[in-house]
Amino acid sequence: MKKLLVIAALGSLVAGCAVTPNSASVYNTRQAQGEQTVRMGVVESIRNVTIDKGSTGVGTLGGAALGGIAAGSNIGGGNGALAAGIVGALAGGVLGNQAEAHLNNRPGLEITVRLDNGELRAITQDADEPFRIGERVRLLSNGRTTRVTH
Repeated sequence: MKKLLVIAALGSLVAGCAVTPNSASVYNTRQAQGEQTVRMGVVESIRNVTIDKGSTGVGTLGGAALGGIAAGSNIGGGNGALAAGIVGALAGGVLGNQAEAHLNNRPGLEITVRLDNGELRAITQDADEPFRIGERVRLLSNGRTTRVTH
């Protein structure tokens, strides 16, 4: 039974840390087959950034649950098991929070584009496509999101 709880908690932890991509190559179901405005321009600058999804608390809670269960059920008995469970929960919470932060941070690019009409636009997206300064690119916009593509 305890193993089942540990597995369930670990599964919740992993699911909660899933990252939604900001890639120019990934479309969700609502975006597929939707019309987008296309504007042409030239890349003026590129800056490496980190895209942070933010903390949901799932990593901390999941880590605390796993740490508390693992330490409390495997060390001593009575007050010793209680103390071990508390220490395990604290350590698990810290490690779970760090794991979530690591999973939710990913490399991105801030791409500044000078449009053909002279306006400047800066778009931040996942760093999954290489761009070069001076390169001709397309900006695809649907009213909520804008992507830079080749």
